[in-house]
Amino acid sequence: MRVIDADKLGREKIRELLKKPPFDAVTLGTGARERIRQTFGQDLTAAEVVDKIVADVRTNGDEAVVRYTQLIDGVNLKADELFVSEAEFKVALASVDSATLEALTRAVENVQRYHAEQLPKSWLTYREHGAILGQNCIPLERVGLYVPGGTAAYPSSVIMNAVPAAVAGVEDIVMVVPPSRDGSVNPNVLAAARLSGVSRVYKAGGAQAVAALAFGTTSLPKVDKITGPGNIFVTLAKKAVYGHCDIDMLAGPSEILIVADKTADPEYVAADMLSQAEHDVLASSIVITDDRILAERVAEEVQKQLAQLPRRDIASAAIERNGLILITDTLVSAMELANLSAPEHLEILTADPFRLLPYVRHAGAVFLGAYSPEPLGDYFAGPNHVLPTGGTARFYSVLNVETFMKRSSIISYTKEALAAASGDIIHLAEAEGLVAHANAIRIRKNGL
Repeated sequence: MRVIDADKLGREKIRELLKKPPFDAVTLGTGARERIRQTFGQDLTAAEVVDKIVADVRTNGDEAVVRYTQLIDGVNLKADELFVSEAEFKVALASVDSATLEALTRAVENVQRYHAEQLPKSWLTYREHGAILGQNCIPLERVGLYVPGGTAAYPSSVIMNAVPAAVAGVEDIVMVVPPSRDGSVNPNVLAAARLSGVSRVYKAGGAQAVAALAFGTTSLPKVDKITGPGNIFVTLAKKAVYGHCDIDMLAGPSEILIVADKTADPEYVAADMLSQAEHDVLASSIVITDDRILAERVAEEVQKQLAQLPRRDIASAAIERNGLILITDTLVSAMELANLSAPEHLEILTADPFRLLPYVRHAGAVFLGAYSPEPLGDYFAGPNHVLPTGGTARFYSVLNVETFMKRSSIISYTKEALAAASGDIIHLAEAEGLVAHANAIRIRKNGL
């Protein structure tokens, strides 16, 4: 892992070090390329694969979804088997151990309580001559949640997507998840869906599931918005269908950036770096500190902890590729570099982390202090873990209740209010050459 003195580098070199590749710059592995070749009979890029699948599902609906589920996921399902029945829910819920169910329940309660604080309010206000202006905040009618699945299980992703939608008041929350090889869905995932307010679950994943939600099929309903993380094919599919429905964001590999001083425990810092590195070989783990001794101890501790991890091959590759420790003269300089990176997760492990909070401008989520590690936010605290990556925290927000709502403006003028404003409106409309606009006002003005 690289340990670099940041103050000896120019601004542009530091910017290059902190720069993250775009979400669609992922290089497909040998296995993925071979599967593409077998499925489509030719070498294709990820974007080309997604374009073919999206177009196929849009035209052929369930038949295409079923075909790609068999070809890509290796699961043979009929169209009427895509829907997870109540009988399947009962079997799954009965198999979840009580400790896991209790932990899921408490996590759901925490996430509900936090997101309830975000609910926007509709409002009306009065202006001159009795005019009324306002805003109406309305939940979306139907949303689609993508939850990764297959060989993995992420009940936390269910909670973080479904609970804000339910709190927002969405009536129909549709979830898609890739099935296991036997055609089932992980019991913990189904338990989280039931606890979080999901209306219905379908066994479908990848670009085909995203396309089915965007356009609708005989089995899967068309939704207003698609949220949730996935691999490069899922992300590219969300990009492809945007405009036919809304999406939350285009997510890339996970990231953590830790600002630490000499009071930080190197074991904690190393553990938090690895908590993201084990996600993916493309994950990014960066530490910025004003203490050279801490930097050296963290680098040593990372290697020690790596040896104990079941996913050490993935974590080691990520650390080798994107692991970085930068040494700065001051913590203020460290915060400037953190903002330059705009990380998904920002931890501040210093003697007084709240002193540095006002310096934060670009971060998905901020974790303050030694006892607020990133996994606390992933699973339990309440704030959402669906966060902007790849530097997009400069303009994207964390997934929240308003993600699942829209706003309508309210305008109600009296005769007197319109009369007072009509001259200005007519002048502005005619300045733009829109005579019919001006006439719509002038006709009323003449009547007044």
